[in-house]
Amino acid sequence: MYTHCKKLKWLALTFGAAFLAGTALADDKALLDALVKKGVLTDQEAQQIEADVAKSENKTDVATSGSKFLNKLSLSGRIQSQFVDLSTDISGAAKVPATQHFLLRRVYFGVKADLGEGFSGTINYDFANTSFDQAFITWKQSDALAIDVGFRKVPFAYEEYTSSASLNAIERSPVTRYFVESNNGRRLGAGSYRQGVFIGGTQQGVFYNVAVTNPERDEFSSLNGNSDPGVQGSGNKGNNNFAYWGNLGYGDKAGDLTYKAAIEAGYLPDQGGTSNTALGTGENLTVYGVLADVTYQDFNIQGEYLWAEDQQGSAVKSGTVFKKSDPNGFWIQPAYKFTPELQGVVRYSYIDTDHRGIDVADGTRSAPSGGTMDKMSEWYFGGNWYIRGNDLKLQAGYIHAESKDSVTGAGGPKAKVDGIRSQLQLNF
Repeated sequence: MYTHCKKLKWLALTFGAAFLAGTALADDKALLDALVKKGVLTDQEAQQIEADVAKSENKTDVATSGSKFLNKLSLSGRIQSQFVDLSTDISGAAKVPATQHFLLRRVYFGVKADLGEGFSGTINYDFANTSFDQAFITWKQSDALAIDVGFRKVPFAYEEYTSSASLNAIERSPVTRYFVESNNGRRLGAGSYRQGVFIGGTQQGVFYNVAVTNPERDEFSSLNGNSDPGVQGSGNKGNNNFAYWGNLGYGDKAGDLTYKAAIEAGYLPDQGGTSNTALGTGENLTVYGVLADVTYQDFNIQGEYLWAEDQQGSAVKSGTVFKKSDPNGFWIQPAYKFTPELQGVVRYSYIDTDHRGIDVADGTRSAPSGGTMDKMSEWYFGGNWYIRGNDLKLQAGYIHAESKDSVTGAGGPKAKVDGIRSQLQLNF
């Protein structure tokens, strides 16, 4: 008799939990109560079934391709919807049509798979730009040592490797964009997305990152309508040499004060020269930077100075040879939180291309072209409403930018950009 009752109890436990897991727990609590009254289950056993079922209902079932070692699969996403209204005026030239448009700036979807023992894999794709943001395999030994193999951003230019979800200004500064975005004959293309091996870590406030990568920036999944080989990669005379990257810094917290500072550099053989068609002709490009980020209570200030050595990168010749170009620039950005939800931001940026050239459209995203000039500055005055922190955030700002001087000498026309930019962000 005892054996029969024991079997009955375990049958009730098994089938009761299975039945409740497939139905609404609140509607079937009566079944558990009835089993308790009949003495089949104790109060404690009934409560355990409720807890187990509730726990299972909070999990998301994810089908995988037979992975035996998957511990955890995390999903992430980001939507950034913008409105821009920017106009460009060039002295002595006809009026340039303004940009006035709604746009999807980013639509990210990401997956991270944790396989245990420090191994993981990360994929993040931008459907708005049909481009990859991340695709790498990680082995993390400790906080002091992690190795990524694959596709991600290199450790150069603070704004660039800061997540777009966390930027206080809507877009990155003209200085950052000029140094890191793809080489169009003016911008340097010396940063951001690369394929290679990345090593980094932090210990007792000291942090470091080094990388060996392909020299060319590339995030697209295919040819993208031009000679870009896509992230699949293809070697040629213009990109057969490795690029080398590194930064070293220190950060700490003392009461209400949090701070970090770092130095950074990158060496890109065969990536220098007068234009994007000069790649692979033996002219090298080296970039450097120093950065700082300080927060005291509700006040934050960030800044960075970047400079480069671009062999024969100038538009000016010495005899029959183009001169070396040493572009340099800085940005500084104070921000203050008036309340936990409301923040004001100001940023000033300045860049001198040393006769290589810049268009205001190179520095101020979405701005109409203003022609190639030698120097550029930009003011940004903005505000952020953190509705749900960075997970749900509304940003808006006014932009005033200027470019001036001929690439071959002082003087010449000027171009001015004025307008507004706003962005609504959802991040998860």
